[in-house]
Amino acid sequence: MSIDWHPANALTLLENGAEFFPALTAAIDLARTEIFLETYIFASDETGQEISDALQRAAQRGVTVRVLVDGFGGREFVAEMMGELVDAGVSVLIYRREVSTLSLRRRRLRRLHRKLAVIDGRIAFVGGINIVSDFEDPRVPAPRLDYAVRIEGPLLAPIHGSVRRVWELVAWASFRRRLRLVGKVQSCPQPCGDVEAALVIRDNIRHRHDIENAYLLGIAGARRDILLANAYFLPGRRFRQALLDAARRGVRITLLIQGIADHPLQQRATRALYGQLLDAGIRIVEYHRSYLHAKVAVIDDHWATVGSSNIDPFSLLLAREANVVIRNAPFATGLRTRLQEAINLGGHEIHASDWQRGSGLQRLFNWVAYGLVRLMIGIAGYGNRH
Repeated sequence: MSIDWHPANALTLLENGAEFFPALTAAIDLARTEIFLETYIFASDETGQEISDALQRAAQRGVTVRVLVDGFGGREFVAEMMGELVDAGVSVLIYRREVSTLSLRRRRLRRLHRKLAVIDGRIAFVGGINIVSDFEDPRVPAPRLDYAVRIEGPLLAPIHGSVRRVWELVAWASFRRRLRLVGKVQSCPQPCGDVEAALVIRDNIRHRHDIENAYLLGIAGARRDILLANAYFLPGRRFRQALLDAARRGVRITLLIQGIADHPLQQRATRALYGQLLDAGIRIVEYHRSYLHAKVAVIDDHWATVGSSNIDPFSLLLAREANVVIRNAPFATGLRTRLQEAINLGGHEIHASDWQRGSGLQRLFNWVAYGLVRLMIGIAGYGNRH
C-alpha cells in the first residue's frame, strides 16, 4: 500500500469538545459558500443545539449546508433535531436509516462512523469527536478524552473530494435527486504550513484495509517507541502480530485503553488479550479518569494518526472511517505530550505479575466475551478474516 502524502499543510491538534466545538463553530460562522458535516452521533443536548444553531445561521445567510448523519448513531437526531435544520434550509441525509434493532446482518453493521467537516473547501476537521457533550454521563465528572485536527492546505483536496463522493452516493441511494451535487468542484487549496499529511479512509469497496495497512506500515517502521490510544481495542491477528514483532525488536509499546467502559462486553473481550500482550513486554494502561474515546497513535515522535477508526473489527471490517496520518515531529511530539498528561492524570497500569495473580473466573469471563464478539463477527460474515 502506498500513502498519498500531501506536504505544506497547517494542522492544529484539538483535544476534547472544549477545544473542538469552538473551533468548529468559528469556522461555520465564517463560511461563505458551502459546509459539509459528517458525524456518527448528533445529540440533541446543549452541544448539539449549539452546532445546529451555527449551521442554521449559515444556511440563513445563503451558505449551502449539507449534513450527513448515521442512521443508527443518529436516531435521536432524526427524531428531535432534523426537522428544525431542514426548515432552516439545511440539506440533511441519513446514512442507512435504522429499521430493525435486532438484526445482526452485515448491512446493518455497516455504519458511517466518520467525523468530518469541510468549510468552503478551505478548512477541514477530521477526528473522533461526535456532536455530543463531553459530559454526557453525570456519573463521570471529567470530560470524555478525544481528539480531532483542524486542517488547512493541500490535504483539503482529498478530504473535500471524499465528503462529496459519500454525499453523492447517499443521495443517489436514497432517491433524493434534488440533493445530488451539480457539477464537479476542483478544490485547490494553497500551501500554508510545513506538515506532511495524508487522508486514509475505510469503505467497503476500494479502501477496505487502508487504515489498518497505514497502521501496520507505521508499526513495521518503528524503531524506538509506539504510543497507541484507542477506545475499542480488539485487533485481529495481523495487527497483534505486528505489535508482537515490534516488541521483539526492542520497540517500547504503550497501549492506552478504556478503563471506564461504555461497552462492557467489548472491554472484557479486549482484556482476554492482555496476557499475550503483557508477556511480550507491551505496557497496558487503562484510563480511569473519564471515558476514553480517542483513536490516535504516535510512533518514534515523527509519525502520528488522528481519526475515527477504532482498532476493532467493527471499524476495520465494517464501518466507513477516516483518519489523518501525519509525518511531522512537532505535531507528533505535541500529541505524545497530551497523551502522557492523560496517562499521568488518569492512567492505571496493568502489570503482568498482578494480571497473572488475578481471578481465573474473571479471565474465563473475558474469554467468553471474546468468543461472543467473534461470533457476532462471524454472523456478519467476517469470521475468517479476523
